[in-house]
Amino acid sequence: MLNKINGFTLIETIVGIVVLSIAFAVLTSLIAPANKQSADLVQQVKASEIAQSLLSEIQNRAFDDRSDMSGGIERCQLDCSSNMGSESGESNRSQYDDVDDYNGFEQTIDGYQVLVTVGNDSDLDGNTLEAGDTDDNRYTAKLITVTVKTPLEATFVFATYRSNF
Repeated sequence: MLNKINGFTLIETIVGIVVLSIAFAVLTSLIAPANKQSADLVQQVKASEIAQSLLSEIQNRAFDDRSDMSGGIERCQLDCSSNMGSESGESNRSQYDDVDDYNGFEQTIDGYQVLVTVGNDSDLDGNTLEAGDTDDNRYTAKLITVTVKTPLEATFVFATYRSNF
């Protein structure tokens, strides 16, 4: 009578390990790109949230230092400030009282680098105006641009106008 032995031979075990290794290598190569894309999407959403928060904060400031801060009829027209940047005494974000104070603002938030630029712009003819221009529409709007750079070095630019109303 023959004894029946249950189990695998050494060769069968080695072949099984090789087959499983190849299968895991293929699965890992398929999952890794999806994982990176998932991280990219998360960072895009975070960059968008940071930019939207900052744009909302800036939009809630007065158009100009010479504007009526309480929202009355008086608005700066041809006497708007041409200084794009914070005035003396405004050393941090909590002290900014008008849109152009944010020009040149830079900050790192949770590893995301943020840069804000603000400039006078005419929203009627689409041409960016330089200091000294005499266009009647010079003080119609200010273009606010927020650039966010993610930890993975992707750059996103968000822009809006703040009207002189």
